[in-house]
Amino acid sequence: MIPVVDVFAGPGGLNEGFSRVRNGAGEPVFQVAASFEKDSTAVETLRLRAAVRLVGTDHPAYRRFLEVGDVADLQTDRRMAAALTEADQHVHHLELGESNRAEVRSRIENGLRGDRDWVLIGGPPCQAYSLVGRSRRAHDESFAADEKHFLYREYLDIIEYHRPAVFVMENVKGLLSASHGGVRMFDLIRSDLEVGGSYRIRSLVVESDDPRPSDFVIRAEEFGVPQRRHRVILLGIRDDVSQRVDTRLARSGPVTLRAAIGGMPAVEARMSRASLDLRSPADAGLAGRELALGWMSGRGRPVVSRVIPDDVAVDRFRRWVRSSEVPLTLHEARRHMAMDLARYAFLAEVAQRGYTPRVDELPLGLVPDHRNVRGDKTPFRDRFKVQAWDRPSSTVASHISKDGHYYIHPDPAQVRSLTVREAARLQTFPDDYFFWGNRTMQYHQVGNAVPPLLAYEIGKKVAEILNA
Repeated sequence: MIPVVDVFAGPGGLNEGFSRVRNGAGEPVFQVAASFEKDSTAVETLRLRAAVRLVGTDHPAYRRFLEVGDVADLQTDRRMAAALTEADQHVHHLELGESNRAEVRSRIENGLRGDRDWVLIGGPPCQAYSLVGRSRRAHDESFAADEKHFLYREYLDIIEYHRPAVFVMENVKGLLSASHGGVRMFDLIRSDLEVGGSYRIRSLVVESDDPRPSDFVIRAEEFGVPQRRHRVILLGIRDDVSQRVDTRLARSGPVTLRAAIGGMPAVEARMSRASLDLRSPADAGLAGRELALGWMSGRGRPVVSRVIPDDVAVDRFRRWVRSSEVPLTLHEARRHMAMDLARYAFLAEVAQRGYTPRVDELPLGLVPDHRNVRGDKTPFRDRFKVQAWDRPSSTVASHISKDGHYYIHPDPAQVRSLTVREAARLQTFPDDYFFWGNRTMQYHQVGNAVPPLLAYEIGKKVAEILNA
């Protein structure tokens, strides 16, 4: 099998996709030789998944764990305990940086065991390049010195020292417009990654030896992911890898939110803080829906935009996320304040009729009690967003860990934001993929990941390049 090293691994979206690539005989093409991640909770997620790949998702101890949630089921089963111990050998809780490059090099060498043709995957943290991150830190004098601008150099150090046959580097679309000290970051990174001309940087969406910056943007919804997630992905090929293939990924039809999560069990809303008038989620939902009926009366008919899902893509997605009957974990609503639940009910109700009011267009009783809500300069007017049934979802970002305002469930009867499992499905994580940590940590991991189904398509292309 071809070794894979995953850096800035998060919960493992990229290595999940690569791990599921098979050759013509049905055998795995890739084996994860090393994963590096600094977040301790994500490391536990990586470690568990690595062990599950060794024993199989149908292993009785893992099934019991998913059903009951008792960690003892993992620790007392001899085979599962051995797999977890083996996973410890290649899942590394380590923050990449100049101070520990020697240790990173040593651990990679131990994982590769002399293999020359291997694959490096990963995406350096993107806060310094994202449009939202740059906006929020526009007046922060320390932003220019933020080390996250140059964490890609740790990725580059691995390439220069270990010389992988192929590398896949992922980052946010905002990288294309980011600059530092007057230099465009994308141009700098692309030039550095070519390593003196010894690597060819190719696009996964156009066939060209000299792609434009925009040619590196992958729109996930065009490849069977039920989410409008646009990311920059660079494919680097060492110049002595002679296998010449068309590097374009095969596009597929759309998968909508309804196709992805519409059949999941309904979940009851939960309230963190009641009010004098709204003492239960049911009260909040009723109040919001009643306001919706009044708000819609007399308004013109909205223009409703729908996407027709592709049956083949939907079938593939469903087989991918639920290949067998497993307990549905992490599918519980988080708590919201009473007024937020009322807003969710109102917005979901009007969304069913095609209306998408901004925060300053809400009925008076639902307008947040913030100074900056009313007026011409209201920031983040779309701070409440209902996900539409008949389109791919908006980007599932790490911000979903903060609150659910951008991720309101479209069913007004449920009055809630998306659950961790629903968000994970939109990211194409299989239902048997478990995320460690509290709910906030789980959301954060899901939002920071690369969709495994997209990673799988990239992995198939890399396998073709390496003639595997």
